[in-house]
Amino acid sequence: MIRFADEHTREAVRAMWKTCFGDPDDYMDLYFRHKYRDEQTLLYLDGGKPVASLQMLPYRFTFHGSEIPILYLSGVCTLPEARKKGFMQQLLLRSFEVAREREIPLMLLVPQEEWLLTFYAKYGFAQTFDAGSEPLPSIKTVLDAHPGDLEAAYRAFDCLFRGRDMTLQKSFDDFRAMAEEAALYDFPSKKNLIGMARIIEPERLLQLYAATRREAAFSLTLDDSQLHANNGAYSVSRGVVIRGSLQGGAPHLQMKVRELVCLLLGYHTASREAPLVGLFPERVPVMHYMLE
Repeated sequence: MIRFADEHTREAVRAMWKTCFGDPDDYMDLYFRHKYRDEQTLLYLDGGKPVASLQMLPYRFTFHGSEIPILYLSGVCTLPEARKKGFMQQLLLRSFEVAREREIPLMLLVPQEEWLLTFYAKYGFAQTFDAGSEPLPSIKTVLDAHPGDLEAAYRAFDCLFRGRDMTLQKSFDDFRAMAEEAALYDFPSKKNLIGMARIIEPERLLQLYAATRREAAFSLTLDDSQLHANNGAYSVSRGVVIRGSLQGGAPHLQMKVRELVCLLLGYHTASREAPLVGLFPERVPVMHYMLE
């Protein structure tokens, strides 16, 4: 059975996290104080016992010049004795439904191990964020420039990223948690993270793309193995997307949802062949400071 967490299951979620990830208690205290919320946590109960869970953390993401709501999957775990029974598959599919119910068009995650890239690909996720090679701006430097004024420090931090496209943005509350985590570990150097994305509402994302690419004209037939409501035809022309229509005389593309998310985020599109290279200019999506 799948349900949301509540006051009776919070400790079970924390204990599951500890068993699966082994994080130190001071980090867990910080995470569960700042990020954990019952209404963002899905549980799978087997025989009445919570055996698998995931959290859907809300963030904002700059996408083709507009800020959109996204859900970031965190704490995805199954107790060792309950693995290989399909419980996480059911939780992931339910999280997609929740995202659609909450009108969230995109989901993101950071795979902690390389094999998870293949695991999540089965559910429509694709790698759209590369690991960084250069250190990110130091949170300590930002804090030291505004002693005793966390809000001013946040504004300075926010100015570094708010204007960048294809970037996961942070709120003041996010920044406060980041600052506490950084202080906990003596302000280690941070870099951009490998990340994956999954489309929930393709029509909405295509419309945001089309609004900034009014010269683009093509038709698309989309295949989404998990969210069947996304399957079908989409026509893009003169800044407008029409569902269920094919644009006569324009390029016709056929693709799976994993490919579409890479194209819409401009992930390594410069190496694509025509017409894709002309329709989807390359961007550099970035994700960072995710309480690693």
